[in-house]
Amino acid sequence: QQIRQYQCYFLSFYVVLSKATYIAFKVQISKAASCISLASKNRTIGNAAKSQIITNFKNTVHGFKKFHGRAVDDQFVQGEKSKLPYNLHKLDNGSTGIKVRYLNEDKVFTIEQMTAMLLTKLKETSEHALKKPVVDCVISVPSFFTDVERRSLMDATQIAGLNCLRLINDTTAVALAYGIYKQDLPNPEEKPRNVVFVDIGHSSYQVSIASFNKGKLKVLATAFDPYLGGRNFDELLVEYFCGDFKNRFKLNVKDNPRALLRLYQECEKLKKLMSANSSDLPLNIECFMNDIDVHGKMNRVQFEEMCAQLLMRVEAPLKSVMEQSKLSRDEIYAIEVVGGATRIPAIKERISKFFGKDISTTLNADEAVARGCALQCAILSPAFKVREFSITDAVPFPITLRWKSQTDESPRWKKIVKGAVCRIYTEWLN
Repeated sequence: QQIRQYQCYFLSFYVVLSKATYIAFKVQISKAASCISLASKNRTIGNAAKSQIITNFKNTVHGFKKFHGRAVDDQFVQGEKSKLPYNLHKLDNGSTGIKVRYLNEDKVFTIEQMTAMLLTKLKETSEHALKKPVVDCVISVPSFFTDVERRSLMDATQIAGLNCLRLINDTTAVALAYGIYKQDLPNPEEKPRNVVFVDIGHSSYQVSIASFNKGKLKVLATAFDPYLGGRNFDELLVEYFCGDFKNRFKLNVKDNPRALLRLYQECEKLKKLMSANSSDLPLNIECFMNDIDVHGKMNRVQFEEMCAQLLMRVEAPLKSVMEQSKLSRDEIYAIEVVGGATRIPAIKERISKFFGKDISTTLNADEAVARGCALQCAILSPAFKVREFSITDAVPFPITLRWKSQTDESPRWKKIVKGAVCRIYTEWLN
């Protein structure tokens, strides 16, 4: 089994006869909302929980992935706090907790416990589909996740009763899903094929360059903007319509959490519609506030002008990976894009313009990461015979070793007893 934990959605795949097949989650789709709704009698997870965001907003928890391993006083956490309909709580160790009303009691859950609830639901769904216990899994994480954040996620897997074989970077999983089935890759002794992978999801932006030969891939460079994603574009639309409704209908939307959440949902739908339509599109919400129906409109040109500052941030990670890899644009074979936000035409246009070639969309934008994780899990499992494929990943952060000692670790001329040798190969990006 594999799991991709999204900020907005989570996916589960399982492997049968060496073919990656996704589990339909309740409503015959392969992705479900990363939402947990806690109530007086029960808890709901996934799409059922998402439907309660408005009616039970104080106890419906979502968007907490980036709180892993962060103190509640962390600048990012404090910045997010004002945007959340539910309450954060400072734990005894200073880390971030979530305070909700559950089973008629005030309860505080750690971020690890909340993630474990999602993982447990996925585990149960997988076991129901497979008719057998599920223990092993591979989980993808953003490439910018630090060691502390990764360890926090590993703690969540243990709470859920899962054995995480590996944490794999999102873009590395995409590269694996791209390369393992390719029959026309260069031979090992030939010049490798260089491919750029761009993943812009709900709340983050990641780019990697990987080189491919038959049976192997090597990550050459990776860059990211952890704070740029589809939700930033939603927020701009929400700000615009909050001002518009205040001027035309005398409604202060930000003072009403339910109305604000409804507006977020409608703006997300509008954003998706503008990706396919350039004409004026309506936004209509009945009984929005004080029994008042509201309406507005927006078109793609207006939207792109509004998002100009965000769109300018698209280029920086692309420049960074090219500088790190020391490749020229002519040496790039293809640019593969995944993630929901890459459907925004202005983003695709800027990526294509930067590289001077058309972008490729041969991968499923929503499922590519999850499919790569499923393949990695099959490779690591002795139960499956999978085509040999070597993965050399790269660490985007420097590694430093420190320890305190009053004396030397070993006296001079001490005899060394020969024994088993453990070789660790690590590559890092300058």
